[in-house]
Amino acid sequence: MKPTRTYPRLHVDTAPSNALGQAGGMLLTETVHTSGLGHYLKHGLAAWKKPFAIHDPGKILTDIAITVALGGDALSDSSALRDEPDLYGPVASNPTITRLIRALAADADQALTAINTARAAARARVWELSGAQAPSYDSDARTPLIVDIDATLVTAHSEKEDAKPTYKKGFGFHPLLAFIDHGRPGCGEPAAGLLRPGNAGSNTATDHIRLVKDILAGLPSG
Repeated sequence: MKPTRTYPRLHVDTAPSNALGQAGGMLLTETVHTSGLGHYLKHGLAAWKKPFAIHDPGKILTDIAITVALGGDALSDSSALRDEPDLYGPVASNPTITRLIRALAADADQALTAINTARAAARARVWELSGAQAPSYDSDARTPLIVDIDATLVTAHSEKEDAKPTYKKGFGFHPLLAFIDHGRPGCGEPAAGLLRPGNAGSNTATDHIRLVKDILAGLPSG
């Protein structure tokens, strides 16, 4: 599979030209391309692209992800990407982004399935490219791939949707998260997550079962 490029291809030269203020963002755009995530999202979310639409839903989502990675905490922060068209290409306006989020939320289960399927395909490609460095390399029944699951408290400083009192007498959220263990030389690779209100239990079986299903669905086969 040769993924199509979602973001512009850049090169370095010594010609007198404007410098990029977010050159570090190139690592993220190249990750989107090399992993095939942009390609898989484009095809997975094709049903949400309106006829004659300029902006692809898949790229809008990767733009949002890059915005968050660069420190943004609101959809309007995508303006930072919009100001660097040579690096990020065309970036949708705030109203366009909002309309897409509403459209995806209207059929959340199907949208999440499409997104998670794209993420799983991208992970499979990255692990294949990683060869012996992939966390699943040489894993078997005796040396299985380890996935760590843990619940963590996130404080909310004001009234938010699903923010509830926590068992530690705080206020906020209690998400359940899973990370793929890369072993001693590596770190944790986010596998799946379950957003939960602050009053959710740490050992709620139904939540753990749901999370495990999401983990297995996101792992490369074999």
